[in-house]
Amino acid sequence: MRLSQKVRLLAGALVPLLALTACSGSGSGSGGSAGGDEQVKVTVWSWDGTVERAVPGFQAANPNIKVEVVNAGSSQDEYKALDNAIQAGSGVPDLVMFEYFAVPYFAVPGKLADLAEFGVDRLRNDYVPAAWSDVTVNGKVYALPSDYGPSAMFYNAATLKKAGIAEPPATWDEYYEAAKKIRALGDGYYIAQDTGDIFFLLSLIWQAGGRPFKVDGTRVHIDFSDPGTTRAVAFWQKMLDEGLVNTKITGWSDDWNRALNDGTLATQTMGGWLTSTLPERAPEAAGDFRVALMPQWQQGDKVGAANGGSSFGIPAAAEHKEAAFKFLEYFAHGGGLATRVDAGAFVPNTSVLENKEFQSKANKYFGDQKTGVVLAEATEIVGSGWQYPPFFEWARSIYGDLASPFYTSGNGSLAEILEQWRQRCIQYGNEQGFQVD
Repeated sequence: MRLSQKVRLLAGALVPLLALTACSGSGSGSGGSAGGDEQVKVTVWSWDGTVERAVPGFQAANPNIKVEVVNAGSSQDEYKALDNAIQAGSGVPDLVMFEYFAVPYFAVPGKLADLAEFGVDRLRNDYVPAAWSDVTVNGKVYALPSDYGPSAMFYNAATLKKAGIAEPPATWDEYYEAAKKIRALGDGYYIAQDTGDIFFLLSLIWQAGGRPFKVDGTRVHIDFSDPGTTRAVAFWQKMLDEGLVNTKITGWSDDWNRALNDGTLATQTMGGWLTSTLPERAPEAAGDFRVALMPQWQQGDKVGAANGGSSFGIPAAAEHKEAAFKFLEYFAHGGGLATRVDAGAFVPNTSVLENKEFQSKANKYFGDQKTGVVLAEATEIVGSGWQYPPFFEWARSIYGDLASPFYTSGNGSLAEILEQWRQRCIQYGNEQGFQVD
């Protein structure tokens, strides 16, 4: 399961941030005034359980606003329900959770409110640039970041030691050499598994400097032939061709759990949210795992990528926009942020990431490593300029259909799959009214 399918909790790495203070929304907004004694009910669609933790404090400070948090389904189910509500003209919530790549899908056709009317730009400096970019479409901000998934490498130090590897690989060349040593252990040992995870492949491309998607309004250009993309794809193709990656184990399966538990799966390069999930999946490996930055393409570089994360936006058809923004700012930036962090949310707010208590907290599962320091750095080095096409929600599902035969048979190549994917995206995008080439 991906970040959108599980609440991103980094409980062992996070601590209460009591110094954070509330900032109330100041925009006049449209629909549903939050002032005076008028009672307003704000409906929030969210699969992030930490958001509900912020409700009591908000309602105590704003007794005229009642907040109802509803789990309308994870990711695709929620998006479909929102589209249906908008088309029906009824049942539209006031605040909705979106994965970052889904923001353009709703923003471009005018289904989300531009948050400029609430003075959202004053909050910009409390978010890492990459997260702020993720909620900005054509120069306008349509959501506030609520959690983040910086790519990081989780590694089993005991397995690496068994293979004669003293330090985690700092470059992808070192990663390749480490993969061969781990594979030489036999008995099903691999440095990683992959059965067609497009988000992992895109994180490699992202970090290597590839920017295959360029979006300008309704115009979308897709190109997988730029140097960064070519480099990343060729590297992972080599790993697959040489049998250094387990292509039989699917992520989040029982087999995946067993391989993480017994150490035969040595690393996982995923979003920082794995910090909370790994202890549940591999309790027997407690004390063996550590977290490091992604290996770099050049020795001495410090460039990262993202793998998952989400935000909250206000539908253009929402009835209580002003009250909705007031609650949004409270839990994503103001007084409710500390409550969510205490509950385990990993957020891209600099006020959290730079907090000394956050960075100094030792994580017992990870051998008392101060994982917060690593994840904070991973968040701040995410490469800029990445874009998703506004129809990526569809595109990610079709990629799995195209990649599956390759991973099961070994016939073909990643480059061929990406070209097929590009062609399908061009066709679909143009059918949906975009100008795609």
